Amino acid sequence: QVVLVESGGGLVQAGGTLRLACAARGGMLVRYNVGWFRQAPGKEREFVAGVLRNVDITDYSDSARSRFTITRVEADNTVYLQMSSLKPEDTAVYYCKMRARPLVTIELDYWGQGTQVTVSS
Repeated sequence: QVVLVESGGGLVQAGGTLRLACAARGGMLVRYNVGWFRQAPGKEREFVAGVLRNVDITDYSDSARSRFTITRVEADNTVYLQMSSLKPEDTAVYYCKMRARPLVTIELDYWGQGTQVTVSS
């Protein structure tokens, strides 16, 4: 089974930069679709960015596009999220998710523990 370990969160000022990492243990991350999500207190968890398995096709939310970049590095078995021009509204817990399909008729989602990102005014 694959375990996801996240890191890179912290406290930054508005306009600053952070690089989040999602490292996989016990499996090859390139085999799975991987996405970044975030959740602020009192709000629903929302999609931020994703990358497809085996290829480098990516997708972003409107708020992330042009500011964030998702990258998979096979040598590191890690998916990164480079975040620039951060805003206070980016403050949230950021989660890494992978999707597996053990059977033809079922999909399973696996989540990392989350990492806190706080952007001050």
